[in-house]
Amino acid sequence: MIHYHGTPLSPISALLTMAGKHFCVSYARPDDAARCLQIAQSIMYDNGAFSAYSKGYELDFKGYCSWLEARLGHPHWAIIPDVIDGTEEDNYNMIKQWPHKKELSAVVWHMADSIDYLHKLIDSGYSKICFGSSGEYWKVGSPKWEERCDEAFNSIAKNGQVPYIHMLRGLNMAGKRWPFASADSVNVARNFKDKGKYKDPEKMARAIDSVQTPVLWDENLTNPIQENLF
Repeated sequence: MIHYHGTPLSPISALLTMAGKHFCVSYARPDDAARCLQIAQSIMYDNGAFSAYSKGYELDFKGYCSWLEARLGHPHWAIIPDVIDGTEEDNYNMIKQWPHKKELSAVVWHMADSIDYLHKLIDSGYSKICFGSSGEYWKVGSPKWEERCDEAFNSIAKNGQVPYIHMLRGLNMAGKRWPFASADSVNVARNFKDKGKYKDPEKMARAIDSVQTPVLWDENLTNPIQENLF
C-alpha cells in the first residue's frame, strides 16, 4: 500500500523532513505543490472537489486541467473532477471531458453509486479507481461503510483480479482487510504537533507507512490484519 500524506504541511522545515514520502496535493490548497515536486517519491493530485462543495463554490475544471499540465507525469497522477452528491451521469460527463492520459489519471466511484457503475469505471481503461465515501457510507470505517466495501470487493473479485483502488480519506484503513493499493489522509499535517510520542512529522508518517493492506481480496479475513509496528 502507498500512503499519501496530505498537504499543506507547515512549517516548511517540517515538510522537508518528509522528503522521500508520497504526498497528496490538493488543487484547493496547492501551497506546497512546487516543494513536493522537488522532494516527493510520488504525488497524487486531488481535484479539490470536496473543498469546493463544502465552501459553496464551483470547481474550476479548466483551471485544474491547465494547472496539471506542468505537473502531471509518471510517477505522479491526478484525480478527475467529480460532482459531490451528483448523479452517475454527472460524474461520467466530467470523465468524458478529461484531457489527460488515462495512465496518469484516476476516476472516482462514490460508494452511494451503483455497483454496475463501478464496473463501468473499471472497464473504462483508467489506471486507478478512487473510492469516495458518500451518502449513507460517508463515515469511513462505519458498519455501513464496511458492508458496502465488502460488497464492492466481492463483486470486483468475481470478474477477475482487483484493479488499483485508492481509498480517499482512508489511511486509517491500513491494517484492515480491504486490498487498497493506496490511500490518503491529512492526519500528519493536522496532528503531528499534538502527538508528543512522535515529535516530528516524519516519525509519525513512518509509523503510518509501516501498516499495510493485503495484496488480494479475501472476504474471510477479519480486522485488523496488522498492528502498528512503531
